[in-house]
Amino acid sequence: MADLLPLIGFVFFGLFSPGPNVILITTSGARFGFAATGPHIVGVALGVGVVAGAVGLGLGAIVTTWPVLTVGLKLVAGAWIGWMAWGLWQAKPASKQAADRPFTFLEAVMFQWVNPKIWAVSISALAYVADRDLYGQAVILALTFTSTNIFVCLFWAWAGSWLSFLTSTPNAWRMFMRAMAVGLMFFSLAVFL
Repeated sequence: MADLLPLIGFVFFGLFSPGPNVILITTSGARFGFAATGPHIVGVALGVGVVAGAVGLGLGAIVTTWPVLTVGLKLVAGAWIGWMAWGLWQAKPASKQAADRPFTFLEAVMFQWVNPKIWAVSISALAYVADRDLYGQAVILALTFTSTNIFVCLFWAWAGSWLSFLTSTPNAWRMFMRAMAVGLMFFSLAVFL
């Protein structure tokens, strides 16, 4: 276990720092409350673990070896994150509609496949498990990412629920949502750097 502490620390700081998941979960906590964000939290934690495990099984090496896959991933990720940023920018406090809901479990899992930050952290984390076989890498990365990220997601959803006062008036709502949208748009553009 002690030999995994550097990996756990790296994964924690990689996932805790602001990125698309942190922004979306914090926003969801503020908009819909902690409990309603539960499926989003579990979906992110599991999805991140699945991606990290796939990277450990060799998918990371394939993506970094074939530039066309990297470009394709960047295009899809940039477009999807930009689309979500546009949705936050346009969010209206008074109009709660059926479409105005937190991510579902499946949406959160699927988003991880195009989340560039998860790919970058997962591929970088390979250095901590390089002495193990592919299956060992996959299992360690999957378990480390999922177990660490569940606590990260719980923290940010809780923090968001405490920030719900920022959405109590229409002007506060608009400013908060647009700040979150700008953060997401930054990551949409940063994908190409």
